[in-house]
Amino acid sequence: MTTRTNPPHSNRVSRLAPGVILCVAVTGAAFALQQGEQMLFGRAWLEALVLAIVAGTTLRSLWTPDARWFPGIGFSAKFLLELAVVLLGASISAATIVAAGPWLLIGIAGTVAAAIVSSFAIGKLLRLPTRMALLIACGNSICGNSAIAAVAPVIGADGEDVAASIGFTAVLGVVVVLGLPLVGAGLHMSGLQYGALAGLTVYAVPQVIAAAAPIGPVAVQMGTLVKLVRVLMLGPVCVVLSLTSTGLREEADELPPHVTTGERPVPGRPPLHHLVPWFIIGFLGLAGLRSLDMIPHAALAPMGTAATLLTVVSMAALGLGVDVRTVAQAGGRVTTAVVLSLAVLGAISLTLIHLLHIG
Repeated sequence: MTTRTNPPHSNRVSRLAPGVILCVAVTGAAFALQQGEQMLFGRAWLEALVLAIVAGTTLRSLWTPDARWFPGIGFSAKFLLELAVVLLGASISAATIVAAGPWLLIGIAGTVAAAIVSSFAIGKLLRLPTRMALLIACGNSICGNSAIAAVAPVIGADGEDVAASIGFTAVLGVVVVLGLPLVGAGLHMSGLQYGALAGLTVYAVPQVIAAAAPIGPVAVQMGTLVKLVRVLMLGPVCVVLSLTSTGLREEADELPPHVTTGERPVPGRPPLHHLVPWFIIGFLGLAGLRSLDMIPHAALAPMGTAATLLTVVSMAALGLGVDVRTVAQAGGRVTTAVVLSLAVLGAISLTLIHLLHIG
């Protein structure tokens, strides 16, 4: 009599399926809420990415999943997020960036670097944990939620760190979109000047367009260009962090059944090929292919859609792994750090606009 055994891949799929399906369900709810916003208010004030982490956190607060859910939740929070970061590389092209001129490019890179350093210093002065201070610094300085999501696996951040950082930067992002046009009008900025300010300070590309639209098409074009250059800094920043944050990734792991259990490597210096995570190499590789026009144009939109969907699923997973008490405890300090960091970024951006005589 022979005993039938399931193939290893079948066992893995069955082990991951419950948690992945749960994350997909939360993602569907997030997109439904976003669509509801669009119907009620004419625009989505909170994107599905934010709503997914809010919905996941709410569900986790009302119901504690048992051990069978955690493998799929952990897979969605880690691997699917890393895959989304790789696909984001296809949205970056160097062609439009070069057209902006070298001084603007250098200025944007310098602004991002100065903002990260100053924001991290603010976080540490407010006694935030190192990982959260880095997440806030990179989120504020580069591209908000996407930067937080990309940097998190590089520095070994867990769900609580990511959820707290994204939660507060998401709320502030909406405030910036609504308030920045008032700043531009108050300073009597031209379309080019205001577009540069929006591109340097607003988090997501859609938010830049929304913030710049009231000032006119010139502001939208300038803001989008500056924002794309700013997003391009995500790859180099992640590479630098991967080379300098070995100690963070070596920190002791959480105990089961925490959703991020087992995600951090064992202590010890990793081999050279592990210093730069695979998804950062993939991100830079796709960005290079896009710049060389080696990615079929018909594939760009589907790849962008896939990146968005995977990111939202991973945010749902991170929400499902969040202990609300941890987020609440960090609330006041995190909010202060985000607000002060954004104020510093605004000051640096205005200085750059003045120095380059934009507009």
